[in-house]
Amino acid sequence: MRKREAALTKARESFWRGNRWLRWVAGGLLLAAAAVAWTVAVLLHRAEPFLRARIVEGLQDHFHARVELDSFHVSLTNGLWAEGKGLRIWPPAQVEGVTVPGTAAAGEPLIRLEEFRFHAPLRYAPGKPLHISVVELEGLEVHLPPRSHFAQPPALQRKRGGSLVSFIVDTIQCNGAHLVVETSKPGKLPTEFAIAHLKLSGVAAGGAMGYEAELTNPRPVGKVYATGSFGPWQVADPGESPIAGNYRFEHADLAAFKGIAGILDSTGRYQGTLRDLVVDGETETPDFRLSHFGNSLALHTRFHARVDGTNGDTWLDAVEATLGQSHLWVQGQIVRVTAADARGALHSTGHDLALTVNVDQGRIEDFLRLTSHSPTPLLTGALTLKAALHIPPGPAPVHERLKLDGAFALDQAQFTSPKIQSRIAELSLRGQGLPQDVKTIDPASIRSAMHGSFQVAGGVLSLPALDYTVPGAEIQLKGTYGLEGGALSFAGSAKMQATVSKMVGGWKGFLLKPVDRYLKKDGAGTEVPIHIEGTREEPEFGIDFGGLTVSAGKKR
Repeated sequence: MRKREAALTKARESFWRGNRWLRWVAGGLLLAAAAVAWTVAVLLHRAEPFLRARIVEGLQDHFHARVELDSFHVSLTNGLWAEGKGLRIWPPAQVEGVTVPGTAAAGEPLIRLEEFRFHAPLRYAPGKPLHISVVELEGLEVHLPPRSHFAQPPALQRKRGGSLVSFIVDTIQCNGAHLVVETSKPGKLPTEFAIAHLKLSGVAAGGAMGYEAELTNPRPVGKVYATGSFGPWQVADPGESPIAGNYRFEHADLAAFKGIAGILDSTGRYQGTLRDLVVDGETETPDFRLSHFGNSLALHTRFHARVDGTNGDTWLDAVEATLGQSHLWVQGQIVRVTAADARGALHSTGHDLALTVNVDQGRIEDFLRLTSHSPTPLLTGALTLKAALHIPPGPAPVHERLKLDGAFALDQAQFTSPKIQSRIAELSLRGQGLPQDVKTIDPASIRSAMHGSFQVAGGVLSLPALDYTVPGAEIQLKGTYGLEGGALSFAGSAKMQATVSKMVGGWKGFLLKPVDRYLKKDGAGTEVPIHIEGTREEPEFGIDFGGLTVSAGKKR
């Protein structure tokens, strides 16, 4: 046993004496690895200022402007990792019309970026760029000065060569971007967009990029999803950089515009520049309404418009709309109005709408329903109309601010109030000399027609010259109708085909025969005064024959 233990001990001592060099090698490798890591860390630490300077120089060369970068760090853990913070790029600085790269520029930076990061594999070959799949951006702000900020500089010359390292970027992804487009027009506020997500693809110097964006439209508030192409970036004036694409605008609440309501969805296409866009699209608002009244109608539009991206002003070149059962065309402009507060700061007071409206195939009940608390309109019939519409901004409800001035024609008209319609039927039959049929006729079978000019202001519809015809009678009226309470106040004259004696009929008519010749005028059998007063729910309708009254409401 003792011999065996001695043999084992001797064997172990012999093994460790023979393999001591392995321990030396292992220790040396560990020390070498630590030294290499330390050396790389030192080199990277020392290289960071150089790389940071190269990035700043490259951006200054591209944007021809002052560039600042607060910090930049790199790491070689599983490839090349890079991170930068506090990047600021100013618009091209100009001295007497000459662009001076790197010169300090007054005012807001063109671009602010809180943080960026990217990863690239360590497969560098001299003369070939590093390939980066994704660059991530956080806290991007783009502040475009007005066009007047940019003089017309000579052709900008970009530096060539000199870069030891170049990059190819597949995609740039950004969360939380903010775009401000300023205007040079006095008294106008800039347009601002909050971009929740932005993805740029096909990124290359001097070329166009594809993009996918999700942003919040400022007014009316709603989500916009857009895809298209942007660029190439115009260094001399970024606001002139071309842009084109398709959009989807979802769940926009029209209540942002005082006086109207409804949820709008829209799709379309746009092209132009950041400052000037041409947009073609469609909108769907299934519950469009004037918020003061509450009755809603489906509204569909197809439009061609020009948009000033600096302040949001819109010119509607052609809008084809369907409101309920009515078809119409609209042209005009929607302009944002501003005012200065006590400190001189501008703020928006709303939008000014100035439109021309052409209703070529309309129904009067659609428009009356929008401007009434009752779901039942006063009148039905086929409508054609041409008018100028103006809605200035202000605190009053939209029906009080709305102004209309135009002319209309109404055919196949019928009053929804049985009381009024029965009196219209009576007027028609008496005008034809058929008073005996008054109690047997169906009032709904009598159709009338109207045409004339009109104005709407202060919540009141004024009809200064209304021609109203029914079988057997021609009526000329003027008066007003209150959009709020439905108050009626009309007066005029009625020309009847029949004489007064035939209109009254019976023994009363026989007694009136001597009067016939006095009431005949301009070829009419009878011409008498007529009035409509009261309210839409409680109308008072009457015909006056001098001292004789045939009344359809209260006795006068």
